[in-house]
Amino acid sequence: MSLASVATADRFVDLAGLLESCEVDGFRADFLSWGHYRPEYWRNYWHSHSFHEVCLAYSGEGRFNSGSAQYDVTPGSVFLARPGDVHEIESSHVAPLGIAFWGFTFRPAGVPGAGGASGPADASGWWSGLTRSDGPVMSERAGTLPSLVTALAAEAAAPVAGYTTALGALGATLVLETARAFALDDDLAVEPVRRDRGPLVVDAMQRHLRDNLSRPITVRDVAAAAHLSERHAERLFTRQTGASIMSTLRRLRLELAAQLLLDHTLSVTEIAKACGYSDVRPFSTAFKRKYGRTPGDHRRAGGTEFM
Repeated sequence: MSLASVATADRFVDLAGLLESCEVDGFRADFLSWGHYRPEYWRNYWHSHSFHEVCLAYSGEGRFNSGSAQYDVTPGSVFLARPGDVHEIESSHVAPLGIAFWGFTFRPAGVPGAGGASGPADASGWWSGLTRSDGPVMSERAGTLPSLVTALAAEAAAPVAGYTTALGALGATLVLETARAFALDDDLAVEPVRRDRGPLVVDAMQRHLRDNLSRPITVRDVAAAAHLSERHAERLFTRQTGASIMSTLRRLRLELAAQLLLDHTLSVTEIAKACGYSDVRPFSTAFKRKYGRTPGDHRRAGGTEFM
């Protein structure tokens, strides 16, 4: 999503009353303001807030003054005023500044009050960009913020069924991405996630088998569903399950058949076809080989084993 799309987010203000709060990772955010400045000359003079105010510049140029520090603002800049920070923003006359902004309180979930962040000053993690009073106030790490601003504005412009769930999820992600933009690199670092994809891939192959028991299936089909070569798929499947793909397919089909035979509204022929057998004879042979009795005997016994 490009920064240009944020220019259409003038409906951002419509989020007032639609998205009031969210929780993310043990923290609660109460949204107090949503807004949008069109790219024309403007200036909001020195002031402060009791909450976090975040601005995303999408066009033009300007200046952000925070205390005694002055920052140049260009498209893609994200800048932050923490609770109590005295600041002002001024657009350029030559290249007027366009921004979207949002304001929210931020505190651990369950802590009463509507003040600013009340987490420990030395807290580390993605939230450090909000809780550290000495953290940066200017960032070029816009990340997915333009996409989130655009998506939130679109939901606000025309709410439909499910909008509260959608806005809650987008709002939580907005808070997360805002904090990430201002967090220190060390506070964003996590241990590398090393996952053995083998079990996940084999689960996908087994699911493909179960979903297609009535259809002709080959190793090639199962491998393609897992985006693997036939050789790799077979080797991985056998290592994880102790059985080949085709033997597992036969087992699953016959287990399904044993269940369906208890439904007397289905004929043996219908059950054979539902389990991927084009003819009753090979079905009956395979069933007897596995269970030691014919499908008819299994049905007559009600599924119980012979003693």
